[in-house]
Amino acid sequence: MIRYRRRTLALELAMIAAALVVGFPVYVLVNLAVRPASDTSSPISPTTSPTLANFTQAWQQGALGGALVNSVLVTVCSVVIVLAVSSLAAYPLARVAARWSRGTYLTFLLGLVLPFQLAALPLYQTMRDMGLLGTPWALVLFYSGLQVPFTVFLYVGFLRALPRDFEDAALIDGCTSLQGFRYVVLPMLKPITVTALVLNTVAIWNDFFTPLLYLSGSAQQTMPVSIAGFVGQYVTDWNLIFAALVISILPVLLVYFLLQRSIINGFAGGLRG
Repeated sequence: MIRYRRRTLALELAMIAAALVVGFPVYVLVNLAVRPASDTSSPISPTTSPTLANFTQAWQQGALGGALVNSVLVTVCSVVIVLAVSSLAAYPLARVAARWSRGTYLTFLLGLVLPFQLAALPLYQTMRDMGLLGTPWALVLFYSGLQVPFTVFLYVGFLRALPRDFEDAALIDGCTSLQGFRYVVLPMLKPITVTALVLNTVAIWNDFFTPLLYLSGSAQQTMPVSIAGFVGQYVTDWNLIFAALVISILPVLLVYFLLQRSIINGFAGGLRG
């Protein structure tokens, strides 16, 4: 028989309190997103006459359709490149014990220490000379380099915890190192790959400074920059801002619900690794 103890009650109360803390901002966000502009009541009080007109107005005024396409394009292309390059780079760094391997790994770690703002001006000039300013491909190129050191760090830590028995057996059977990585090691990297995918996707999707820098003055914008356009010097329509934020969140939530089981298993396996 399972006894209901005071510790169980305390844990349940703590979980309820944590859920309220996390859910309260979401409630305020949705509550204001469906509130008419004429309603000036407290943000906490429930909206008595909800409307979806804010979403339509925000979509049209902020040109969120093009911004959403650009954000999806930049995020998908950048994450695919980062995962492919990082996994291939991390494999020899984790398996080879030579001096060059340790030195190269420390060079990657240096990218975690140095802030990217130090290279903002040289990178901007490089993008300008390449004719990529004002295009989403400047962001893809930037994120593909920015996120690699962190992702390599995740892959190397996970690979060092993996036993080498399976890949050694594949090499004995005649596989090349690349084939062994493709058919043996890469499937075992699924937990950390899902973890890296989620972390990189959230970081790239929510970034504001880089799109503002590289896409400034052009019609090509991402979701964070387009949403910031609703904030004026003298007038700010918060209902449209919150409606635009809900639209920006929906694609990420959709991906999460579609991959929920893989994401949870990935985080659990990545943390164990």
